[in-house]
Amino acid sequence: MAVVAANDAHTLEAVVQAAGKDGIIVPVLFGEKDKIKAFLLALGAQPADYTIVHAASAEEAAVSALEMVNKGQADFLMKGLIPTARLMRILLSDKQFRTGSLLSHLSIIQIPNYHKLIGLTDSALNVSPDFGQKQAIVQNAVTALTKMGFDAPKVAILAATEEVTPKMPDTGDAAELKRLNETGALPGCIIEGPVSYDLAFSKEAAEIKGFKSPVCGDVDLMVVPNIIAGNILIKALRYAAGASSAGIVVGGRVPVVLTSRAAEVEAKFLPLLLAASATL
Repeated sequence: MAVVAANDAHTLEAVVQAAGKDGIIVPVLFGEKDKIKAFLLALGAQPADYTIVHAASAEEAAVSALEMVNKGQADFLMKGLIPTARLMRILLSDKQFRTGSLLSHLSIIQIPNYHKLIGLTDSALNVSPDFGQKQAIVQNAVTALTKMGFDAPKVAILAATEEVTPKMPDTGDAAELKRLNETGALPGCIIEGPVSYDLAFSKEAAEIKGFKSPVCGDVDLMVVPNIIAGNILIKALRYAAGASSAGIVVGGRVPVVLTSRAAEVEAKFLPLLLAASATL
């Protein structure tokens, strides 16, 4: 794990916690060396146990960490004390990191009254994706979920209705994504769409409406039409349904952990584990 601008107490606390998990995650810390050492000592960790690469600025740390990734020496990136926009500009300008696919955000959510973990994409990165971008978003998420251990993820392309209507162009996109899946052009998953949230989440609701699909009531991945819908949905699940969540950026050479610089330790630790699992 290459940690960009690791001179941050919360970031390092999550790193130390992860490094203690049977040694599976091995961090390399890029940033201001003296500050990193001081933070590690304050956390009760020994700086000598960590690989620290000095960088005078956050940008220098990002470039050095990216070089490590491009050499195949790091399996994923973690953002420390660097603005997300600045880090993303550096990543997106690098042709080796850009694999040709769109970068997108994938959240994994644990909902108290749902029987398994569920994915949500894209609620944080792509604002209003067109059809081609939606296709890439689905493929990015399915690839990551498969690496995490999901077997042929059941995917719901969410909309306000199950009917295709010109007044809601997203319903047409959803139907086309389903068609591509059925013809083998979008493999590795089972796609249903357009489908409303209640039918995707509840088998009983689908039965009442006479809507038959293996996805209903057993969905693994929810795909929202735009960032507004995704932002509202994930926050509603957190605050009204008591859900917990963690997210990573997928679609690049390696997964990227992007959390707020003000995020608490747990909010940094969980996506770190997700990124690690998406590299297996």
